[in-house]
Amino acid sequence: MMDAVVEISFLTESDRTRWEVLARGKDAHFEVERDENSYERTWRRLLDDERIRGIAARLDGRIVAVAHYLFHASVWYSGKCYLADLFVDPEVRRRGVATAVIEWVARDAEEHGFPGLYWNTLEDAPARALYDKVGKFHQGLIYYGYRRDRSQSATQR
Repeated sequence: MMDAVVEISFLTESDRTRWEVLARGKDAHFEVERDENSYERTWRRLLDDERIRGIAARLDGRIVAVAHYLFHASVWYSGKCYLADLFVDPEVRRRGVATAVIEWVARDAEEHGFPGLYWNTLEDAPARALYDKVGKFHQGLIYYGYRRDRSQSATQR
């Protein structure tokens, strides 16, 4: 249950320091290593690229969560919205912040013509308790990632 009102808005220049603390917290949680340039490049994209959005959730004026998402076309359905990152400060988890963020992103996406919101998570992620309540779980859906080996020539298939 929420203890306070969650205020959500798009990221602004003044949010940079706290955003990076939470972004680094997310990366540490998922054991992802990034160099300094990655944080700077991502920050610039969140503020300057209309296709990529970044938001901050605040409790009592303090940023306690960040989310990154993007809109994209879909072949068979209306546009989609991919929630790429959602990280809530561990000190305020289970207070409704993540739910408020998901609802805010879904509303923003729908208002811009991208009503299909989706995201990925690890099978054993603690956040699954929430995701299984608010999302539609696709049992059996397996995510594959592929990156072509650039050393292969175009004729080697």
